[in-house]
Amino acid sequence: MSRPIVIIPADTKVIETLTFDAVGRKYSAAVAEVAQCQPLLVPLEAALVDIAAILDVADGILLSGSVSNVHPGLYGTEQPLRPETMDPARDAVTLPLIRTAVEKKIPLFAICRGYQELNVALGGSLYQAVHDQPGLNDHREKPKELMDDRFGPSHPIRLEGDLREWVGQETVIVNSLHGQGIRRLADGLRPQAYAEDGLVEAVMGPSEHPFLLGVQWHPEWKAAANSVSTALFHRFGDAVRGNAAS
Repeated sequence: MSRPIVIIPADTKVIETLTFDAVGRKYSAAVAEVAQCQPLLVPLEAALVDIAAILDVADGILLSGSVSNVHPGLYGTEQPLRPETMDPARDAVTLPLIRTAVEKKIPLFAICRGYQELNVALGGSLYQAVHDQPGLNDHREKPKELMDDRFGPSHPIRLEGDLREWVGQETVIVNSLHGQGIRRLADGLRPQAYAEDGLVEAVMGPSEHPFLLGVQWHPEWKAAANSVSTALFHRFGDAVRGNAAS
């Protein structure tokens, strides 16, 4: 029996002046090895993307993290604080993809940048620099650390609602590393986890949606070795298989 398909939109990467569509292997590995689904990467050039065609083959969607940020013009009138981190090609694909996936109730798992995309696509807004906001902590990664330390546990979050039931714990320590974060939560999204400073770190969609989860941390990092990550990817995989069978 063939595995169901999980679509992963790519990032724009420029390597030696050539443009590539790329996804960190840790995301596709978590989909394949833990969710037990087949990852399928989607390029970003607008002329190459037919969202209806993508959704015809997508049993589920995973939105990955990235070093790039959602353009602030999509949720307000601000200019980007770091123009070099913009990826308008990704924005142009993921935001309409999210809206259609939510409407069609396709299982969707949004991680880090994907979590922020989910909020913006549904009408919410972001802080461009969480660390500059009074009362909020600095959630950014420390780039000089080794990768295992960079993606290691960074701070606790408090779970609530369905996510607390899924995980079976009220507090967990996560590897949350990000410069931006949710400012105004989109209508229709339910907060499911909070950092110590009150920043929303996880959201879910309407209860009737089979799987619509966004998390600010990185459950894809060594997912098979982390009980919380495993629980989330197992549920995602089950939802994707259910959608494929319907």
